[in-house]
Order: sequence, then C-alpha cells, then structure tokens
Amino acid sequence: MYYNSTMSDRVKFPTIPTANSNHPRTDEEKIEIINNATKAYEQFLDALCIDWRNDPNSEGTPRRVAKAYVHDIACGCFEHAPKITSFPADGYDGMVFQGGIPVKSLCSHHHLAFTGVCHVAYIPSLEGRVIGLSKLNRIVEFYARRPQIQEGLTMQIHKAISDVCEKNLGVAVMVSAQHTCACNRGVRHDGCEMNTSKLSGDFLNDAAVRAEFYQFINHWSRGK
Repeated sequence: MYYNSTMSDRVKFPTIPTANSNHPRTDEEKIEIINNATKAYEQFLDALCIDWRNDPNSEGTPRRVAKAYVHDIACGCFEHAPKITSFPADGYDGMVFQGGIPVKSLCSHHHLAFTGVCHVAYIPSLEGRVIGLSKLNRIVEFYARRPQIQEGLTMQIHKAISDVCEKNLGVAVMVSAQHTCACNRGVRHDGCEMNTSKLSGDFLNDAAVRAEFYQFINHWSRGK
C-alpha cells in the first residue's frame, strides 16, 4: 500500500497499515512526510474556514503540527524500535516491578491526547533474562507515541516485555490514563480515568502473585 496523492511533487511512501503500527523512516523521508502533511493541514484549516494565514499566532501552524506528529506525538510510528539488551537473571526468581512510567499517547478515534502512567512487572525464571530499568521506560515510550486505543497499547507493551525477557514466568502491565476525548467532547467530563491491564503466566494463574503486583501499585500510589 502506498500514500496516494494528486500532487505530482509528493514522494510516495509505504503506508503504515494501522494507526498503532510502525514503519521506520530516514531523516530525508521524515522531511518529505512533514512537507506533505504541512500542505494537507493547510487544506484542513482552510476547510474549517480558519484564516490562519492572516493570524499572527496561526501563521506557520500547519508545519508546526506536522513536525510535532513526526518528531513527538506519533514518533513511535516513524522511529526504529529501541535496542533492548537483556542479561542473565543470576538466579533471581522474584518479581521485577516498575511503577508510574509516564504515558503520553494519542486516541486513534479523535486524535486527542490521553495521558497517564503505566505499571509493569515480570518474573524471570532461573534460566531467564532481565533487562535494565530504563529499558522498561523506553518500551513504554516507543509504543505510547502513536495513535491508538489504550487497550491496544497495553497489549503491545506486554508483548514487547514478554519477548525480551526470555523464559519469563509471567508479565503484568497496567495502564491508567485520562482521555481528553472524554474531557473536551462527548460527555465533557474531567477526571474520567481508564484502567486497562494484561496479565500472563503466574500473574494470571496465581492469586498471591497477582495480589503482590497490585500491592506494589498501591505502594507506588501512596508514595507519589
């Protein structure tokens, strides 16, 4: 599949098949995508009858928006996946937990932000692997920075951690976020927090392990 355009000066690129998927781009490709998106956003503002060209605060907005999507808001669609190095667990078979990893993402339904935190945990086996603490942040950041539904984000983070922590005994992911699509449109209510989780292995099959995971989350919440 390719980007279709009636403008002959636009370069065709392979399209991203779903909003929450990924196709790494070169710096040159990113510049061309920004140029294309700038022109398209100019037309979008024109269709809304916003005289952005004569508004000193809006002049240049189409390019700023295009750059923000490519470099920040949806950069997970355009960047290579982070390199995650794993290490032998050295016999450790307890739970590894990290709470409160920032989530800044974009609802694929209305392209409005949802923000919150992600709590992750995994249990390595005696023959398994562990990863550096900051690498959990990198995994969450990479998958968060793209348009999606929160449920899909939760599943992607879970799979990424499970894949890199080879021979793990279970992975747990919980995402808590507030959606501006609920605050700014529709019901227009603030404070509507959505929680999603994906559990596997011992987290799913052992009530004590599951309870320990949620106790860690409660401890993190009390310490904020």
